[in-house]
Amino acid sequence: MVPSTIARPGKPGARLALIAVCLAVVVVGLGAFTRLSDAGLGCPDWPGCYGHLLWPRADHEIARADARFPDAPVATDKTWPEMVHRYFAGGLGLCIAALALLAWRRRKDRDYPFLLPLLLLVLVIWQALFGMWTVTLKLWPQVVTLHLLGGMSVLALLWLLALRLRESPWRVHHAVARRLAALKPWVVLGMVTVFCQIALGGWVTSNYAALACGDFPTCHGQWWPPMNFAQGFDITQGIGPNYLGGLLESEARTAIHIGHRIGALVTTGVMLGLCVALLAIPWIGARRLAGVIALALTAQVSLGIANVHFALPLPVAVAHNLGAAFLLLTLVTLATKIWTLRDAHDH
Repeated sequence: MVPSTIARPGKPGARLALIAVCLAVVVVGLGAFTRLSDAGLGCPDWPGCYGHLLWPRADHEIARADARFPDAPVATDKTWPEMVHRYFAGGLGLCIAALALLAWRRRKDRDYPFLLPLLLLVLVIWQALFGMWTVTLKLWPQVVTLHLLGGMSVLALLWLLALRLRESPWRVHHAVARRLAALKPWVVLGMVTVFCQIALGGWVTSNYAALACGDFPTCHGQWWPPMNFAQGFDITQGIGPNYLGGLLESEARTAIHIGHRIGALVTTGVMLGLCVALLAIPWIGARRLAGVIALALTAQVSLGIANVHFALPLPVAVAHNLGAAFLLLTLVTLATKIWTLRDAHDH
């Protein structure tokens, strides 16, 4: 059976939404680079950097910045990632504002997404606030993790909007549609599982627990090393200290790391089950998407193991963040296709 889609030119804003998705991918990647290179406090103020629109570069600018912020001397290798990330995030915010304005102008068009662009606008404003709080609260793990989840949510919702504006639903026969629709609970479970695993990954990086275990599949040569889960997952950590480098003890960081590994096992099981269910459907479109999900999952697991074996090399760690984003987008694609199925006989 040959897969088919309803070919339409797409709604107004479809191209802008796709541009915003690409920009969001860049922002997520830059955010990971900034966080993993310990540049989250590269600029001690917000929205500028040591009072500059870009960052201090000349010797006299650096000297003046050091005098103004004696507790945070300028480190040029950390200032530019932070500011580049902020400007790309600002550009993304402008794209989302334009999409929201377009949706408002077409609010009387029942077939045009209206609430989704407005939700994105609210979310990106909150993201800007979390970006500010990340700096002003000195990398408080709760804020850093929520900032990561907000970025992933913006990317996922932008992709959903792009898919809806593109208007290319699957056209399948009734029997295939019935089997695909039966997967809705599993797809929701998969999305929730992946999102929770991303949250665990954010908690790992915000508490500097990625190197808590230097071996794999064991940790410190043990399958169940000494751990302090109560301290590791204490979300009531106080505001005030500088969390750069992390403040938790070794056993707490080990607990966070092992918790992320357990989450990876659960996520792998759910995703593989979903792939098997898709492969059992006699339709090439479902099987192709199952293959994409399986490849994304394999790459993500491999990158996670590589992070441990090679002591968190920056390119691999950033790729691991982007891999999580791509896995989430594959599930958004699958959900959108299943929820917008069309009968092959409709014209």
